[in-house]
Amino acid sequence: MSKLRRRVAEAAEAALAQRKYVSAVDVFTVLGWVRSSHVDRWRQGQVPSLEQVTAVDGRRMHDAAQLLGEWARERDLTASTAAYLSGGRDREALRFVDTGEDEVFRVHWLSGKLTPAQREQVVQRQNRAPDLTVIEAAEAWTCTECAETGPYLITSAAGPLCLTCSDLDHLEFLPAGNAALSRRAKKESALAAVVVRLNQRRKRYERLGILVEEAALTRAEQQCLADDDARARRRERDRVRRAAQDVEYCARMSDEIQRLFPGCPTDRAAEIAEHAAARGSGRVGRTAAAKLLSPEALTLAVIASIRHRDTDYDHLLMTGIPRREARARIRPTVDHVLETWRG
Repeated sequence: MSKLRRRVAEAAEAALAQRKYVSAVDVFTVLGWVRSSHVDRWRQGQVPSLEQVTAVDGRRMHDAAQLLGEWARERDLTASTAAYLSGGRDREALRFVDTGEDEVFRVHWLSGKLTPAQREQVVQRQNRAPDLTVIEAAEAWTCTECAETGPYLITSAAGPLCLTCSDLDHLEFLPAGNAALSRRAKKESALAAVVVRLNQRRKRYERLGILVEEAALTRAEQQCLADDDARARRRERDRVRRAAQDVEYCARMSDEIQRLFPGCPTDRAAEIAEHAAARGSGRVGRTAAAKLLSPEALTLAVIASIRHRDTDYDHLLMTGIPRREARARIRPTVDHVLETWRG
C-alpha cells in the first residue's frame, strides 16, 4: 500500500498543478491504468463501467481513490462531487466499477488557491450536462430500435441508435475548422451533438464537427460575417498566448524529465520536451497523461528519443526489418541509456 500511496500522491500533485483540481480518473490516467481513449469510450456510454477498460480491478481502483482522499484532506483541499453523466442519448449516470460503491470516485478535490468565484466555475463545469456525442461508425453495426444502420450512431442504455431513432436526423452537419462558427451555431441551436471519429493510429477520438439546427447555422453565419475583423485580431492574440503556454509547458516537461533522469543532458531534455509536446503532432507529449507530467508518459517520450537518436532503429526499418523485431534488437541499447541517465 505504501508504494501505491506514493504513486497516487505523485499523480495527484501533477494533476493539481495542471488543472487546479484532481479527480480519481485523473489519477488512474497518470498512473497508466487507463488510456484517455478508453476514458472517452466510457464517457460516451460505450462500456458498462470504467473498470471494464482499466488495467486493474475495482478493488484496486477503490484503494487508489481512498488514498487520493486521504492525500487531499491532508492538504486541506475542497471536496466537490461531480455528476458524471454519459454523452449518450439519455445521459445515463456513468458507473466506475462493476459492483460496489461509486461515490468515492465522483469526488473532485479543488485547490485552495482558487478564489470562490473560480471554485464555483469549476463546480458548475463539472456538473454541467455533457454534450451529446455522435460517433462515426468504424465497423458494421445495427440500430437497436429499427435494425437499420448508417454512418453515425449514438449510444443508449438499450444499445446503439441511428440518428432517426435518436431524433437527431433533422440536424445539419457542420464540419470542424471554424471555431467561432461552430461555437455560435451550437449556442443558437436548441438541440446539438458533437460528432467524433476514432483515430485508430493515435488511439483517440477526434472531433469531426457538430450537428445543429439549420436555422441556428444560418444565424451563426450571419453573426460571423458581422465581426470578422474583430475575430481576426482575437485569433492573433490567441496565437501569441498559446505560444507562450507551449514554452511554459515544454519548460515544465523538461524539468520533470531531468528529475526522472538526472543523467540526461539539459539540452537533450529540452529537445525531448519540445519534440514530444509539439502542438498538433499527436505525439505522447500531447496526451492527457503527459500534460499532467505523468512519469510513465514522460518515460515513453524519453524512450522514443533514445530509439531514434541513439540506436540504428530507423536504419533497421528502412532495410525492411519489421517494427517489432527492430525494437527487440535495439532494446539493450535503450535500456543501457535509460539506466545511465537514471544515474
